[in-house]
Amino acid sequence: MKKFLLPAILLVLLTILAACGEEESSADSKSIKLGGTAGPYSDMLNEAFKPALEEKGYEVEIVEFSDYIQPNNALDNGDLDANLFQHSVYLENFSKENGMDLTGLITVPTAPMGIYSNGFDSLEDIKDGATIAIPNDPVNAARTFLVLQDNNLITLDPAAEELTVSEKDIQENPKNLVFQPIEAGGLPRAVESSDLSAVPGNFALAADMNLLDALVLENMPDQYRNLVAVKTENKDTQLSKDLVEIVESPEFEALIDSDFEGFGKPEWMANR
Repeated sequence: MKKFLLPAILLVLLTILAACGEEESSADSKSIKLGGTAGPYSDMLNEAFKPALEEKGYEVEIVEFSDYIQPNNALDNGDLDANLFQHSVYLENFSKENGMDLTGLITVPTAPMGIYSNGFDSLEDIKDGATIAIPNDPVNAARTFLVLQDNNLITLDPAAEELTVSEKDIQENPKNLVFQPIEAGGLPRAVESSDLSAVPGNFALAADMNLLDALVLENMPDQYRNLVAVKTENKDTQLSKDLVEIVESPEFEALIDSDFEGFGKPEWMANR
C-alpha cells in the first residue's frame, strides 16, 4: 500500500507546484497589447512607445483600428492594455454613454486641426461668401468655430460653452462664411470642392497632407489633445506608471520634434 501511496502523493504535489508555477508565470507576464487608430497615433505607438517598453522588458503588440469605437471596446473588455487615439472630451462622453470606466493617464503631443484651402493663400485673401467644410460632429465642429474666432473670422457668443459652441452661437460673421457640415473623414477631399476645409490633424495626416500647409493651425486646448487611456482599475499598475514615465522622458519629446512635425505639445510638456 505504501508503495502506491507515496508516488500518488508526489504526483499530487508536483501537479500543485506546476499549477502554481503557471499562475506565477502568468502574473509576471509582461506581454501587452496597445491599440491606436491607423495613422499618426499608431505610428507614435510603434516608434516611441514600443521600443521604450521593450527596453523595460515588455513584449509589445500594436493593434491598429480603423474607427473610433473599437479601440475603447477592446480596452474595456481586456483585449487591450492601453490605447492612444482620443482626447479627454471624447473619452468622457464615450465612457458615460457606454457604461465604461476608462481613465486618461497623460496627454501627448497631438496633430492640430487646420484650415486648408486650394483657392486662398492666406486668411486675408478669403472672399465674402466663401464656403467652408466643417466636421458634422459637435465636438470637432466646436473646435472649428473656436479656430475661426481665434483668427477673427467670426465672433461667438461669449456666454456659450466653449466645448459645445455651434453655428447658432455665431454673433458676427463679417465674411459671410457658408458652413458645410460633412463627415470628418471626407474633409481632406473637401479641400477640392469647397473654398476652405477644416481638417482635424489625424485625418489630414492620413490623407498625406502636410500640417504646415494649413492657412492656420489650431491653438489646441489640452482637452482636445490625445491621451493614453487605460481601464480605471489599472491606472496605478506598473504598466501605467511606465507609460507615463515614457511620455515624460526627454527622449520621447525629442522623437516628437524630429518625426512628428507640426504636432502641438500639451501644456505640461511645453512649460517644463
